[in-house]
Amino acid sequence: MTALEEAARAAQHAPSVFNTQPWSWRITGDTMSLFADSSRRLTTVDKEGRLLYLSCGAALHHARVALAASGHAAAVSLLPDPAEPALLATVRLTGTAEATEADRSLFSAITRRHSDRRSFGDRPVPEDELTVLRRLVEEAGAYLHVVRPEQVTDLAISAEVAGNAERDDPAYREELDRWTNRPDFTGDGVPPATGVSPGLRRVPVRDFTPGSPSGMPPGDLHDKGTAYVVLFGRTEEPADLLRGGEALSALLLRATADGLSSSLISDAIEVEWPRHLIRGLIAGIGEPYLVVRLGYLPDVPPPPPTPRRDPRDVITIVE
Repeated sequence: MTALEEAARAAQHAPSVFNTQPWSWRITGDTMSLFADSSRRLTTVDKEGRLLYLSCGAALHHARVALAASGHAAAVSLLPDPAEPALLATVRLTGTAEATEADRSLFSAITRRHSDRRSFGDRPVPEDELTVLRRLVEEAGAYLHVVRPEQVTDLAISAEVAGNAERDDPAYREELDRWTNRPDFTGDGVPPATGVSPGLRRVPVRDFTPGSPSGMPPGDLHDKGTAYVVLFGRTEEPADLLRGGEALSALLLRATADGLSSSLISDAIEVEWPRHLIRGLIAGIGEPYLVVRLGYLPDVPPPPPTPRRDPRDVITIVE
């Protein structure tokens, strides 16, 4: 297996909304091309395609991490061909490079990272850790706002309003049902076993099985030590969203490597009025992309794994 194919396989572990994995790869010689799969875009929660671009950017960063950890240097071009809008990026091998300990640490986190929607404990996330994550996000071309204690109520309101609005939308309920009841062979979606029942939280998390039992209880820790961060960028242009996805991947992999658990709160961004509230949290200086929960769990088993698509359905190798 070539380094590029291994990198594309590593990218299969990237986070994506509803675990849609809306990307594909084409490998030709020393170049791999990343394409958006618009057939996997969610039509209710992602009408504008923002989350699709973020998901694809995260996959791109996962691939870059895998290449760096295996000692390969690469040049990346975003949106290289205006005539082919589905082509999001090309990654071309340019030689060798010595893998750093940071490269190897991020790579080892790829298969260990998972979204954990259970409540986190009382231990606070250190300020030094949040500073490290902010710098990584900025290096990737996006920005990170740490939600201040007095802002948590506004964040909770935005998440609750968004969740209620979506649950009242029959089209959303239909789409949610479609992506939480997938046949095993598809290798995608959010299995009910990975969902968490609603419970007392500082900020609500999405209920993936409304009206039905979920796979895991939320726990009794109540998120007291949880840090909430808003990932944002300058614009909603595709290039900025792709950079935002790369920044998200860098944040999540570093957090995992440092022993943090995490999950995404995207519903607060999916509905316009709650999104307006989130924009206010960052003082209107950019466009909010996602909210991320960060915290510590006690020594408990990880949640059930989420499925991944068969690489043969995602990766095309041109001889």
